[in-house]
This record gives sequence, structure tokens and C-alpha cells, in this order.
Amino acid sequence: MDEFRLHINDKELRISAPAEESLLFVLRNRLSMTGTKYGCGEGQCGACTVLIDGVARRSCLTSIESVGDAHVTTIEGLAPADGSLTPVQQAFLDEEAFQCGYCTSGMIVSATSLLRQHPQPTDTQITESMDGNICRCGTYRRIVAAIKRASKTETGSRI
Repeated sequence: MDEFRLHINDKELRISAPAEESLLFVLRNRLSMTGTKYGCGEGQCGACTVLIDGVARRSCLTSIESVGDAHVTTIEGLAPADGSLTPVQQAFLDEEAFQCGYCTSGMIVSATSLLRQHPQPTDTQITESMDGNICRCGTYRRIVAAIKRASKTETGSRI
């Protein structure tokens, strides 16, 4: 077991884990942050998506050792301190962009990354950015509608 100092959701945490253990398993099994989901374990479905230094990454493919001093944000870390929803979260609710909800945290994290990079994304940018996120319930049209709705929020709102 190795010792790691991690920056997760604006908190510095120390954790003992094997260097090759995935960030996903550290989050879920060692830190009890279960919002990030285990889907395929191969980086293909997007259920485990987190932000690493603001960029969407698959936590199932990211070893804890490779995180280093990067700042990790999980679905739990997106919401403002007052407990309100981010514009992306609210848009997903408003558009009913989920059914079973299993993919939702990964979708919201990926959409947040997209909107931080492209506040007014084109349809092509949305499709390309969300391509690696699978919704087994098939709510893709509502997911796209939610991202478009979130992109229309006030300038300066925390995405």
C-alpha cells in the first residue's frame, strides 16, 4: 500500500491504496463517494466520469498513482455549498433526461465539462462530447435538450 495525497471536491485527503488501484475504486470503496458509478470498467460507458483539473475523464481507467496533484471533482462536488442544483443538474431534471438514473452522474459531469469549454455548444459539439456516455434507457434526445437548456442559463452561473 502506498500513501497518496488527493484533492477531491476541494478537500485534501490522504489515502492508502495500491498505486495501480483505479480512482473509481478509491472513490467508491475507500471514500464512500458512490455518486460515481461503475459501469463497464473499460472506459466505454461513461458512468464513472469525473473531472480531473476540469476535464472529463474515466475514473475506471485512471490509476490513483496517475492523479498526482490534480484536482478531482465528482458529481458530489459539483453542487454549490447551499445545496442548490447547478444549471446542468436542473436542466436534466427539467427535461426529464433520465429514466433509471444510472448513467446520469456521468452524463452531468461530461456535460459540465463540455459547457465549461464551450458555453454555447453546437449540436455537433454536444454529440461529439457526449459520444462516450451510454444511456441504456435511450434518453439521448432529452439529454441533448438538457445540455442546450443549461447552455442558455445566465452568464456567470456556476456550470
